[in-house]
Parts: sequence; C-alpha cells; structure tokens
Amino acid sequence: MADILKPPTYVSPWARDDDVSEVLKLARTFFEREVTPHLARFAEQHQVDKETWLAAGAAGLLCISVPEEYGGGGGTFAHEAAVLWEQGRAGDDALGYSVHSSIVAHYVLTYGSEEQKQRWLPRMASGELVGAIAMTEPSTGSDLQRIRTTARREGDSYVVNGSKTFITNSSHAGLVVIVARTGGEGSKGISLIVAEVDGLEGFERGRVLQKVGQHGQDTRELAFTDMRVPVANLLGEEEGQGFYQLMHQLPQERLAIAVGAVGAADLAVELAVAYSKEREAFGAPIASFQNTRFTLAEVSTDVLAARTFLDWCVGLHVEGRLDAATASRAKYWTTDVQCDVIDRCLQVFGGYGYMLEYPIARLYAGARVQKIYGGTNEIMKELISRSL
Repeated sequence: MADILKPPTYVSPWARDDDVSEVLKLARTFFEREVTPHLARFAEQHQVDKETWLAAGAAGLLCISVPEEYGGGGGTFAHEAAVLWEQGRAGDDALGYSVHSSIVAHYVLTYGSEEQKQRWLPRMASGELVGAIAMTEPSTGSDLQRIRTTARREGDSYVVNGSKTFITNSSHAGLVVIVARTGGEGSKGISLIVAEVDGLEGFERGRVLQKVGQHGQDTRELAFTDMRVPVANLLGEEEGQGFYQLMHQLPQERLAIAVGAVGAADLAVELAVAYSKEREAFGAPIASFQNTRFTLAEVSTDVLAARTFLDWCVGLHVEGRLDAATASRAKYWTTDVQCDVIDRCLQVFGGYGYMLEYPIARLYAGARVQKIYGGTNEIMKELISRSL
C-alpha cells in the first residue's frame, strides 16, 4: 500500500526522449566532476578555469542545439534545457553556459553569414572560443533603444567607441557580440557587430565586479576605444537590424533563465527536506514540527507548479510557437518563485543558512539577480500587459 500511495517521480515531457535523457545524465556527470568540487575556488578567483570550458566542449555540451555541420550537437532547445536544468540542480552559477551556448551561439547561427558560422561556431562548440554579449551600458539597462556605444564605418572597418557593464564571461571571452549604434537615434540605428577581442587594440577588460552573489562568474566592465572591427563582422545583411535581432532572440534567453531558476529552486527544496530530517531541536527532528512540514509542503508544490509551466513553455519553444509574452511570463514568474522558495528553504536552516559554506546560502545570494537580468521582472510585466 505504501508503494501505491507514494507519488510518482515527475519527469519533464521534453526529457522523456532517450537522446535528451542521455544529455541529462551527461550534464549531471559533468557538473559533478568538473564544476561542483571547484565552486569555492571559482568564487575566490571570480571565474571558472579556462579548462572548464574546454572540458564542457570535449563532453559535447557546448552549442548542443547548434547543427552538427557547424560543430554543434545537432539538438533542439530540449537538449539545451537539459544542460541548463542540471546546472541549476548542481547549484552552479559560475559557468556562463547560457550566455555562451543559448544566446551568443544562436545570434551567430541565426543572423551570421555562412562564412561567419563556419569561422566561429566550431570553436565555440569546442570551448576554444568563449562567447559574451555586450548589451548593458552604465546608463542603459532594459531600455536598449538608449544604447550609446557607437560603431562608425571607416572603409572596411567599424571604429567602435563606448563602454559596457555587467558583462558575463568577460574574462574568458574571445568573441563578443556588441550592441552598437551605427545610425541615428532609436531602435532603427542599432546593429550587432561581432569582435574577436583577444589581442585586439582598443579593447579593454575592466575591473571584476563585486556582486552580491554568483561570485564564481567573471562579470566585468568592457571598454572600446577606437577599436577597429571588420565590416564583414556585422550580423545580418545590413545595418540597423540589431534591435529586431535582439527582440527575436530574447525569448530564448528568458526561457533559459527560467530553466535555471526552477532547477535551483528544486535543489533548494531537496536540501531543506534533507536538513530538516537531520537537524534536531527540543529533542526531535525539525521535520516533525508542523510549521516545517507545512513550509516544505508549500515550497515543493510551488516548484512543481513552476516546473509544469516551464515544461509547457519549453515544449512550445521546441515547436517554434513560444511568443514573447509567454517567454516573459516564464521568466518573471519562475524567478519570483525561485527567490521566494529559496528564501523559505534557507529559513529551515536557521543560522547555518546564512553561512556561505552551505549551498543554500549561495543559492540565496545568486538568485536575486535573476529578477533583474534578461529584462527586469517589471519590464516583463509591461511586455505581457501590451499583449492583453
């Protein structure tokens, strides 16, 4: 009877495919071996090792949804989600995987010329070339129409001037997609220009930013001073398409954030349940107290609800039917759930939950920014409201 009453293990619909299931296992093994044991060191040095990227490439996890003809894994976003899910479940927020594979690689794949794709994607898939995208500026957050970085054409080159901030993968990045102004004011003057930055004159990696959480991630400022980039590195057939390109790709970025958010929340619940059964107070495990049991019942339900909504969105995206408003719903709601669930799970740990040696504390610190980047949750609600 006990076995009959035990709830079945939930498996995401997109993960039931044998190939995706194998990616889940592969990613789980990768994070267990190559990332989790080194998280404290990554946090101290504010970046993962270069070898971590190469190991991810050797494992076949980078650019997993890029066609095989460009060195990728030939999968779909379901395969991408499998890696992102296991990264969230591993409690890793150091490796800038989604920026590299889910975002930068797909800008090149979708808008790059055949020559650009052949030149950059295979090296991104191997981990030799790490990708970053330079959107945010010191005075420009979610309002991308106010971009001030300029790219002025001189012969066969763009001369790029400006600065960016909060840029993930800045230390290791060899390939940077720069959001720059090639024309007049507003959205029609924006273009995306790709720079191979290693040894490039006029390119400067600024200070490592001291963040509340995600200490193992190499987040820096970037500066461009009369930096020359070949005109052939423009993404798209003509200038002025950048804002459209950004808007078209942002739903995948926001869905990727949502996958990691639910994965991290799921881990937090698992950690809290385990701790509540071990920790004693007043002569009994705290799991025996009604308040603890009810809290765990509520957060586990919140995560299951978020996961089912997320799975529906992943299914839509794999089918090519995920619209911007639904992606915005997924991003804002799952990150809200993530922050709330982790906060409540941390409370179960008491004072130990505030100690960074405990994974729950690192999950708490790393979660807060999820409601900010990729478009603030307030902007998400504004975008959703426009679709009603």
